[in-house]
Amino acid sequence: MGNFSLKIQTFIDTFIEAEGYKDVIQGLENTVKIAVLGLIIGIVIGTLIATVRVIPKYKVLPRILNSICSLYVAFFRGTPMVVQLLLFYYVFLPLLGLKVPSVTVAIIAFGLNSGAYISEIMRGGILSVDSGQMEGGRAMGLSFGATMMKIVIPQAVKNILPTMGNEFITLIKETSVVSFVGATDLYVAFSYIGANSYEFMVPYLCMALIYIVLVLLISLGIKLLERSLRKSDKSI
Repeated sequence: MGNFSLKIQTFIDTFIEAEGYKDVIQGLENTVKIAVLGLIIGIVIGTLIATVRVIPKYKVLPRILNSICSLYVAFFRGTPMVVQLLLFYYVFLPLLGLKVPSVTVAIIAFGLNSGAYISEIMRGGILSVDSGQMEGGRAMGLSFGATMMKIVIPQAVKNILPTMGNEFITLIKETSVVSFVGATDLYVAFSYIGANSYEFMVPYLCMALIYIVLVLLISLGIKLLERSLRKSDKSI
């Protein structure tokens, strides 16, 4: 017990006196920023891909777009997140002659990766909406795109909200790999504290606790949003 108390004191000294808290704050900020912006990008891309994949394939253009989307989804679902991150940072962007900050690269990579997964989630949500909704929108004179955006997709979002919450949680946890491209996240921050104090037990326990709190907050937010949507449905 005394040994553990010593470990805690060592952690506190490094966290406060050596200003390790600054790295933790920076790491937490980057973790949340990458996950949130990655999710937003993923929702936009995923919705567009899902829309393309449910469009009737009577014409050539929809077939071509569907093939492109299928390749996109296959690549990002078929390769690990860390591989995608390394490819963007060390291969694709340098080939284009672009020098982008590591956090920005992480946001782009996470957004594109999330888009592939959300496209399948959104496609399932769209298909779960009664086909009569589309027919009703078209009967009112709306185009296919307008019917999707104003009628079908809003209903699909309600159906997939819990799964979208899980995707956000996955993004939060996967941000731990951004250290491979030199970005400071929670893992890097607490590893720095551990390296400076020569003690990793307490820093890593604290890191795990922060991830758990983040996940609990996201879960709570999703539950409150679901409850709000149910109330709005009842009031109609």
